[in-house]
Amino acid sequence: MRWLYHTAVAVGRRAWRQLTSMRTALVLLFLLAVAAIPGSVLPQRNVSPEKVRTYLDTHRQWGPTLDRLFFFDVYGSPWFSAIYLLLFVSLVGCLVPRFRGHIAALVKVPPKAPKHFDRLPAHATVSASAAAGDAERIRQVLRKRRFRTAVREDGDVVEISAEKGYLKETGNLVFHFALLSLLFGVAFGSWFGWHGNRLLVQGDDFAFCNTLLNYDEHALGAQVGENDLPRFCLRLDKFNATYLDSGQPVTYQARVGVTEHGKSSERLLEVNSPLRLDGANVSLLGHGYAPVLKYTDKYGKVSTNVAAFLPSDTLLTSQGVATFPDVNINPQTKSRDDKAQIGFSGIYLPTVPSDPSVNSSAFPGERDPRLMLQAYRGVLGFDAGAPLSVYTLDDRQIQAGRLTKFGEPMMLKPGGTGTLPDGTTVQFVGTQQWVSLSIRHDPGQPIVLGGAVALLAGLLGSLTGKRRRVFFRVGPGGITAGGLPRSDYPGFADEFDEIVRAAAPAASVPEQVAQTDTVEEVV
Repeated sequence: MRWLYHTAVAVGRRAWRQLTSMRTALVLLFLLAVAAIPGSVLPQRNVSPEKVRTYLDTHRQWGPTLDRLFFFDVYGSPWFSAIYLLLFVSLVGCLVPRFRGHIAALVKVPPKAPKHFDRLPAHATVSASAAAGDAERIRQVLRKRRFRTAVREDGDVVEISAEKGYLKETGNLVFHFALLSLLFGVAFGSWFGWHGNRLLVQGDDFAFCNTLLNYDEHALGAQVGENDLPRFCLRLDKFNATYLDSGQPVTYQARVGVTEHGKSSERLLEVNSPLRLDGANVSLLGHGYAPVLKYTDKYGKVSTNVAAFLPSDTLLTSQGVATFPDVNINPQTKSRDDKAQIGFSGIYLPTVPSDPSVNSSAFPGERDPRLMLQAYRGVLGFDAGAPLSVYTLDDRQIQAGRLTKFGEPMMLKPGGTGTLPDGTTVQFVGTQQWVSLSIRHDPGQPIVLGGAVALLAGLLGSLTGKRRRVFFRVGPGGITAGGLPRSDYPGFADEFDEIVRAAAPAASVPEQVAQTDTVEEVV
C-alpha cells in the first residue's frame, strides 16, 4: 500500500508540473482557440435557435450527431468548459511560483561582484588609482540612473553591485496575470450575464417590458434566472435617419420612452451610444419599416395588421408577410372558415425605381414608397402547433396546396386599396418605423476592460524592460568595472560605456571597454 501511495504521489506531482508548465498553457490556449471555431461557423442555440432548427432540418445526417456533441452549444459544452478550466488552472499554477520568485528578487540585494571582471561581456578599467569617497560617488552615479545598489567592504576593497531592469519580468507577469483576468472576466460574464434581442415597432401598442417572453432571442447565464432580470419598459416614440445621396446612412436617432423604477423619461438612442440603464445596456443595431394593412373581409369586418418587414439590401428593400387568420367569421353563426384565412406576402420599396420590375428600392428613405403584395388564401398553419416564422408564410402549407395564391399581384401607394377576387379589400395605410435592439448585461465587462489595459501595459513593459547588472571594484589597484546584460540588449555596451565615463574621476580617462560577441550569465 505504501508503494502504491508513493507511486500515486509521484504521478500526481509529475502531472501537476506538466499541467503548470508554460508549454502546456500555450497548448491549452491554442486548443481553446480551435474549440471556439465551431461556435463561429455553426449557428448557436442560445443565440439563434431558429437557425439551429433550420440547420438540423437541412442536414439530417450530420445534424443530430453534431447536436449530441454540443456543436450547437459550444461555449456551454463540457469539452469547451474543460479546456477553459484546465487553462485557468495551468496559468494559476504557472504564475504563482513565478510571482513569488519575482517578489523575492525585488527585495533581495544585488549579488556579489564576480572575481574576474574580464570574463564578463563588458568590462573596463576606470582609473589606475582610487581616492577616498570614490565608492560613494560611484554609488550615487548609479542611484541617479535608478540602479538598485549594494555596497560591500572587504578590507581595503569596496565592491558596488548594481542591478536594473526588473520592469521586464514585472511586465511579463502583469501580461500573464492580465490574460488570467481576461479569462476570469469572460467566465464571470458568462455565468452572471444575459442578453436578448428585440425588434421594437413604433407606437404605444408595441412597447415592451423586460421579460423573457418579450424577446425575439435571448440567452441567460448559468447563474441567472428569469426573476433576476431588471425591471424596465421601452417604447419607440420616433425614429429619424439621414442618408447621403448614394443611400449610405449618416445618422440613426431613436427617441425612446423609458420607464424605470416607476419613473418615465424620454431618451435618445444612437448607434455606438447605448442607453445605460440600471442593470442593462440597450444598443441600437438597425432599423426598417413596418407596413400597416387594413383588410376588410366579406362580412365587412375590418382588421388591421402592422407587420415588420426585414431589409434585404442596404437600400432597405424589405420583405415580409401580413396574416389575417381571424377573418371571414360569419357574424350570425360565429363559425370560421379555416380555409378562408388570408395572408399577404410583400415587398416594400421606400423609393420606387424608374423601372418597378427591378423589385429593388432606389433610396432607403421614403421618397416615393410602394408596397407590392401577393395575396394567399387557405390554411395559414397557425393551429398546427408547429413553430412558424412571422416573416414568411408557411411553405409546408403552400407545397401541400392548403395555401394558394389568391388573385394577381398588386402594387399600392400609401392610402391605396386593392380588391381581391371575392370582393374583399386590402388597404395600404402607410408605414411605422421599427428598430432592432440588443439588450445585455455583462458584469464581467469591467474585469475584461481592466485586464485588456493591464495586458497592453504589461506587454509594453515586457518589451521595453532590459535587465542588466553593473559591478565596480574600488581598491588600492584602482577602479575596475564589469557589466552583464541579463536579457537581449543590443544597446548595453553603449550604456555601460556611459556609466563608466560618468563614474570615472575627473582627471581619469577609462580604458576602452572590452566586449564579446556572446553574452553568458556569470554566477
